[in-house]
Amino acid sequence: MYRIFSIVILILLALNLNSQIVFMPQWYPQAQFAGYYVAREKGFYEELNLDVQITHPVSSQNVLEQLKKDNVDIVSLFLISGLTAYSNGIDLVNVGQLSQKSSLLFVTKKSGGILNINDFNNKKVGIWKSGFDELPRIFVKNNNLNVNWILFNSSVNLFLMGGIDILTVTYYNEYDQIINSGINEDELIRFFLNDYGYNVPEDGLYSKSSTLKNKKNEIEKFYQASFRGWLYAKENPEEALEIVLKIMKEEHVPGNYAHQKWMLEKMLELIVPEDKVSYGELSRESFQHAYDILKDAGNLNSDFKYEDFYKSAKSIK
Repeated sequence: MYRIFSIVILILLALNLNSQIVFMPQWYPQAQFAGYYVAREKGFYEELNLDVQITHPVSSQNVLEQLKKDNVDIVSLFLISGLTAYSNGIDLVNVGQLSQKSSLLFVTKKSGGILNINDFNNKKVGIWKSGFDELPRIFVKNNNLNVNWILFNSSVNLFLMGGIDILTVTYYNEYDQIINSGINEDELIRFFLNDYGYNVPEDGLYSKSSTLKNKKNEIEKFYQASFRGWLYAKENPEEALEIVLKIMKEEHVPGNYAHQKWMLEKMLELIVPEDKVSYGELSRESFQHAYDILKDAGNLNSDFKYEDFYKSAKSIK
């Protein structure tokens, strides 16, 4: 009788143990990932018996490599990057789509005389060397522009000092860094990619198909709690900012309140669905648009369908 009782206790304890998921966003701690920090801080993961470890890459790390090596279970990637990786045979699937529109743009100084895209020719254009460069490069190629690409990590200093003519930026991040550095908006000219037919959603959640199969329940919980975190951040932005800044301090990442506030506001605008989809879903139209852009540019090494690439982690009831 005692033995049976002990077995029952052990089973109950096992059932109450939190399952673990390791999540890696594609950059250092910042408001771009606020919803995940909020979900962890407010206990949304824990309520679902899920232990979520959020680990950030160093500048030399590639989140796709970490996913391939099974060092992490879920990563955040731009849709364009996810599609490219899938076409190259990397085992990953989109399990949730946070961003619903593009934030990418080229920015120049009015004093430089670059008034339209044809003026890009023979100019120095700054582009990230850590990824996210597929769409800007396709834009330049499709418009038959001849530019000199200058690689940079994340700083806007080279642009500010006049070392490059044009800088590739996200509206929620580097663009605001430029404004905060003392250049007025009316001194800049902006070329938003979505104004030229390149409105491709960005941050999405990706796992290996084998991970989705083996940890389906955990990934569903992560999906549900994460988007609850984003919606909480939408309703409580000041609290969300406090959480972000606290994590940045813990990770020894410099945190600027004004910049993180701008970033959170713009990220919350990006996650609002435009198509007939709910928060956190990848629409068939967005997939097809991004797929066609890559296909036409010759950047896809294999053909695949929406159903192959997108495996929605449906919320648990």
